[in-house]
Order: sequence, then C-alpha cells, then structure tokens
Amino acid sequence: MQIPDPTVVLNHKCVLGEGPVWDAEKQKLLWVDIQQGVIHQYDPDSGSHRIFETGKLTGFIVLTKSGKIIAGLQDGFSEIDLETGSVSDAITPGDHPDTNRFNDGKCDPEGRVWAGTMSIKDDVPNAGKLYMFDTDRTVSVKLDPVTISNGLAWSGDGKLLYYIDTPTNVVVAFDYDGKTASIKNKRTIITFPENFGHPDGMTIDAEGMLWIAFWDGWKIARFNPNNGQLLDQINFPVARVTCCTFGGKNLDELYVTTASIGLTEKQMLEQPLAGKLFVIKNVGINGMPPNRFNG
Repeated sequence: MQIPDPTVVLNHKCVLGEGPVWDAEKQKLLWVDIQQGVIHQYDPDSGSHRIFETGKLTGFIVLTKSGKIIAGLQDGFSEIDLETGSVSDAITPGDHPDTNRFNDGKCDPEGRVWAGTMSIKDDVPNAGKLYMFDTDRTVSVKLDPVTISNGLAWSGDGKLLYYIDTPTNVVVAFDYDGKTASIKNKRTIITFPENFGHPDGMTIDAEGMLWIAFWDGWKIARFNPNNGQLLDQINFPVARVTCCTFGGKNLDELYVTTASIGLTEKQMLEQPLAGKLFVIKNVGINGMPPNRFNG
C-alpha cells in the first residue's frame, strides 16, 4: 500500500507533543504539550489554532459525552471546559506520589478512562501504574507496576485491550471484559527489533490493525496484532514521534504528534521540524472515532 508522506500542519513547535484526539462532532483536533501544560485545539477547515493553559503537566485528554474533556494533569483527573476555561479540582489516586505524572490515556468502549503514570524525572523503573477512572469518578488500579505507561487501544469487538509499557519494547494484549472492566490472560503479541525505536502512542484502524509511533525511531508503523507482522512504515524527518490518531471528515487522515524535548543543539539543527504536528492525508484506511467518557 502506497501511503503519502507526512506534511507539517502548523508552524507551532511543541516541547513534548502527545495524545492527539479527533473530535468528530466539532471536526477539530486536540492534543497536548505535556511539559508546557497546554491543550491545543486545531480546526482544519478554518486553520484556527487555540491554546489552553492548564498550569500543570498535562499527560492526556479524552472527550466526554457532555462536550467537556477529561485531562490527566500531574496530580490527577480533572474535567475541563475549553469554552469557559473552567478546570475542576483534580481527583487524585490515593497512591499517586507527587514525583509521578500522568502519561497516555484513552476511554474504553464503555466510556471509562484508562490512564497510566510514570516518574517525572529519570524514568524510574516500575514507578508508575495503570489506573481506571470510572464513570462514577472513582479510581482503581489495573496494572502495577509499570515504568512508562503508554499506548492503549481496544479491539473493534471490545474483547481485547492492547497496551504498551515503553521500556518493555513489546505490545501486550489482555482479554477484556466490558461489564466488569477486568483484564486477564496477558500475552505478548508484538516484539520490536533492536534499533527500531521505542514504542510510544498507539491507535487502531477500522481493520483492527495497530498504528504505533516510535520515540527515537523516526517513524510510525502499522502492525497486525493477530500475528505481529509489520504491514507498513511511514518515515518522518524527526526522531521523536510520539502518537497518532485518525481524523478528517472520513477518518482517513492520520495526525501525528512529535517532540523536541531532550534534543541537543546539533540535533535541533538537524531536525528543524521536531515538535511539530504532522498529517498524512488520504491514508487509504479509515480509523474509528474515539470513545467518550460517559460520566
């Protein structure tokens, strides 16, 4: 399959661009800059770009059925209204230390938020956990410990959860029960070769294939979760590719976030587009709209 090359969407450069989410109702893209503590909103039709400052490290955002968003701030889960600027007090897991921050997060098919944490500094091994923020706004631990909790995706039939803890260099699958939100039977389904990059954010397409961004890998790649086969690879002019999501009116455009954090002055000169938002149009494959929080 011939996939077009990525192109830059905006001149804005993120320090740690992450977590793109397509709002199909508003036809807008949202994403975060974790380090800057901001939420970005982009309208492809008008070209308008809004920046909302949360004032805290912001690991992820998910859409809600009410039109607001749930954000994973450094200290927990907050509800944010981008129109009024209101930010609710964070609901903090009881075992969440102030040396950790939230990282990637997604909603499951039933509208509950799953989100993981990691150490703010030095990527301390086994410092994080994977939590679930339920529709009644209670928090429970689903995996403990993890190091850099990252990509999440559910199979189209809602029976499997795919998950990435970046340093493990694999994708694992769990049997997932939507009624009880239980996960079991963990197994490795994709193992990445050395020097391929570190698996970061992830999305799933309408054919059930996984698209994974690779930190220090200069690419995103499409894999078959049923056999681990590499199907397609799209190269980028930047090393730190962080996450991807499908957007556009037909969900056939792939938006990709990148990062500039940690690059040396020489690397910045070699990668002038690091930290920018990219899009790949007319991918030839459709994505699925993101699940929304139902609380």
